[in-house]
Amino acid sequence: MAGEAKPRELNIHVKTAKRRDYASTLWLKRQLNDPYVRKAKAEGWRSRAAYKLLELDEKFSLLKPGANIVDLGCAPGGWLQVAVKAIGAKGKVVGIDYLHVPAVPGADILEMDFLDEEAPVRLKEMLGGEADVVLSDMAAPTTGHRSTDHLRIVALAEAALDYAEDVLAPGGAFVCKVFAGGAEGDLLIRLKQNFESVKHAKPKASRSHSAEKYVVATGFRGRE
Repeated sequence: MAGEAKPRELNIHVKTAKRRDYASTLWLKRQLNDPYVRKAKAEGWRSRAAYKLLELDEKFSLLKPGANIVDLGCAPGGWLQVAVKAIGAKGKVVGIDYLHVPAVPGADILEMDFLDEEAPVRLKEMLGGEADVVLSDMAAPTTGHRSTDHLRIVALAEAALDYAEDVLAPGGAFVCKVFAGGAEGDLLIRLKQNFESVKHAKPKASRSHSAEKYVVATGFRGRE
């Protein structure tokens, strides 16, 4: 927004504590010096990730009043907060994560692993109908083995798309975290077959050194 003051860079220095390793110290320093972390805390968002969804929504007009939204991998709840605020009282927001997520007013949360075979059914029951938008900010724990990590990321994205294709209303949207080159291979083919528009975006709130980006598919063509 024009004229909005940018968070002041504090450049806080963090000493390595006896029980904190060097990697943890670097992470803590990055968090303390991250303007989005400070801004999120000041504005009441659960995490800096809220600004990623806010940017994506501003660019693609995803979250409309009265919409039904599903958030896959919703911890710690920042995207749930954004969705609830955007859709108003007449819509519905449901989220799932295997991690505990403190209650978000206006959202229903299922504490369960999305890859559990019962999870998609439970989510559909909670939603009570079709979804207008399926969001996935899920990321698999990294192993350090590049090809293994890539396979895990692709598997999560494909599982999220499986669910989206099953629950989305015609015209609906799907947003999913991907990495490196973005959606590719069979995943990209499916997206282009089933959605009118498929684009990649890297919000400014994503850390510059991060390989993450998001695929945004809009205009779901519906199930045959």
